[in-house]
Amino acid sequence: MTLKLKNGRLPDGTRTDVLIEGGRIAAVGENLPDGSRTVELEGAVLSPGFVDAHVHLRDPGQTHKEDILTGTAAAAAGGFTDVCCMPNTTPACDSPQTVRYILEKAAQGSARVHPVAALTKGLAGKELCDYEALWQAGARFFSDDGKPLADKALFETALRRVTALGGILMSHCEDLSIIDGGIINKGAVSERLGVRGMDRRSEDSVTQQECEIAAASGGRLHICHVSTKGSVEILRRAKAACGTITCETGPHYFSLTDEALLSRNADFRMNPPLREEADRRAILQAVLDGTIDLIATDHAPHSEQEKRDFVHAPNGIVGLETAFAVSYTYLVKPGYMSLRTLLSRMSETPRRVLGLPERRIEPGQPADLCAVSERAWTVERDKLHSKGKNTPYHGQTLYGKVILTLLDGRITYQENQ
Repeated sequence: MTLKLKNGRLPDGTRTDVLIEGGRIAAVGENLPDGSRTVELEGAVLSPGFVDAHVHLRDPGQTHKEDILTGTAAAAAGGFTDVCCMPNTTPACDSPQTVRYILEKAAQGSARVHPVAALTKGLAGKELCDYEALWQAGARFFSDDGKPLADKALFETALRRVTALGGILMSHCEDLSIIDGGIINKGAVSERLGVRGMDRRSEDSVTQQECEIAAASGGRLHICHVSTKGSVEILRRAKAACGTITCETGPHYFSLTDEALLSRNADFRMNPPLREEADRRAILQAVLDGTIDLIATDHAPHSEQEKRDFVHAPNGIVGLETAFAVSYTYLVKPGYMSLRTLLSRMSETPRRVLGLPERRIEPGQPADLCAVSERAWTVERDKLHSKGKNTPYHGQTLYGKVILTLLDGRITYQENQ
C-alpha cells in the first residue's frame, strides 16, 4: 500500500505532501501522485515521531493500571513512536526473560518500546543485576526508578558497568530518609493541608552526589524528572564541567505548582511533587536554555479507585496524551519557544541523548511521523486511550493537538478514527 499525506507543512513552514511505501518515506514535495490511500492534513505540521524517555507501562503484573498495548496506544495518541518503560513492574524488569516479554508484546503495540532494566535485583538496592545478560536481551537503559540506589559505592559500580556496556544509567534522585513519608512538596501548601511534606533537600542532595560520582568516573548518567530550582543549578554547573550528564523534566513541572493541591485532588500528586512558583520558573528557564535536555512524561497510570483518597493515593499522573499540548501551551503559545524548536526537542533531541537512530522527513527514512495542529482542545479524561485517567489537566483547554501518528508507515493513531 502507498500512503499519501497531503497538504502538510514541514517544521520550517514549507508546504508539502509525503508519499510512504513499504514503511519508508518514498517522496517529499508538492503535488505528489496519489497513493492507494490519502490522508488530508489540512496544513498540519509534520514531525519525526516523538520519543519519551520515561514511562510506566505497568506490564507485567500491574495490568489493571495499564498494559503494553493500552500504554502504546496512549503514546501514539500523543505523537510518540518510541518510549522507554521503567522497570518497577511485577516482577521487576531484572531478568532477560522480562526484557524479552516486553519486547515481544510491544511488537504488537502502537509504539516502539525500549525496556529500562533494573539496576539491582528486585529493585531492592542490594545486589546488582547481570547487566551483560540484560543487554543481550535488548536492554540499553538501566534504573531503579522509584527506589533510588542509596549505597554510593554500589551506585558508582553500577554506573561504571552500565557505561562500559555503552548503556545509560537513569537515576531517580531522592533520599528516602529525608522524604520520611511525605506526600507533597514541603512548604506553605503542605502546612495548610496538614500533611507531611517532601523536602526538596531529598532531590538536591542526591542530584549533587550522583553528579559528582559521574564527573569523577566519566559515567553516562541521566537524571530523571528534575523538579527543583536547586537541582537545576547543580545540573547547570555539573553539565558545564562534565559531558556525560543529561537530564529531563516533565511538562507538569513548568506548567503547575503545588497550589493546585489545595483542591485535595490526588491527580495532582506525583513524585517528585509539584513545587513552588520559583521552582516552576527555574524549570522553565532550564528547558529554554537547554540545561534540561529532555521533556519526558513520567506517564504513571493508576486506577480511579486508587486515586480517590488524597492522603493514601499512590503518586503519579498520566501524561503521554497531553505532553505536546501542555508544552505547546506553556512554551510556544506565550512566545518562549518556536514550534519548530519544540518539535525538535520532543523528537530529535531525545534520539540523540538516548542514542536512538535518527529520523528525518526525507526519502529513504523510516516513516516514523506525527502531524500536529495548533488549535485549541479540551482535555477529557474519559477520552484518554490509557487505562489510567489520572490527568491533572482534565477540563483544561490546551493548544496543540496531535492528529496523526505513523510507526514504520503504519497509522497508529488518527484523530476521530
